[in-house]
Amino acid sequence: MTENRNATTSTDAIFRVERVFNAPRETVFAAYTQAEHLTHWWAPRPWRVSYCTVDLRPGGEWRYCMAGPAGEEAWGKATYREIVAPERLVYEDAFTDADGVTNPALPVSVTTIVFEDLGGGRTRMSASAVFASPEALQAVIDMGMEEGMNMCLDQLVELLATL
Repeated sequence: MTENRNATTSTDAIFRVERVFNAPRETVFAAYTQAEHLTHWWAPRPWRVSYCTVDLRPGGEWRYCMAGPAGEEAWGKATYREIVAPERLVYEDAFTDADGVTNPALPVSVTTIVFEDLGGGRTRMSASAVFASPEALQAVIDMGMEEGMNMCLDQLVELLATL
C-alpha cells in the first residue's frame, strides 16, 4: 500500500514524484540500487527490463534496457554523482544506444532521489529530475514519462511486499 499514488508533478524544467511506501528505507534504497530488484519494477508493463547492470559508486553507471512487447528497445544510463546510502542518490540520466552512447536527440536530466525514514517501517521517496529546459521536460512527458513512472512505482509496491 502506498500513499500519494499519483503525486507526479512537473513545473518549469523539473519533473517531480513522491511516494510513501510501507517498507523500511534500507529496503526501498536496495530496490533502487540493486539490479536483481530493478529488473522487477523499472519498466512499465507490458514492457520488461531485459538488461540491467549497476556499478553503485560515484562515477559508476546503472545501465538498462527496457524491451517492449513488439521487440522495441529503450536503452538508458544513469551515471552516479552522489550516493549516501540509504538516504540519497544523485545521477545524470540519459537515453543511450546499446553501447551506452548518449543519444544527443533526447533529453538528459540530473535526478536526485531522497529516501526519508518515516518510522514504523515507512519510507517517503522524493525524486526530482532537472532538465535543461521546459521544452526538454515536455518532450519526456510527451513520451509518457509521467504515466510510465507511476506504473513503475506501482510495480515497486508489489516488489516491496515480497522483500
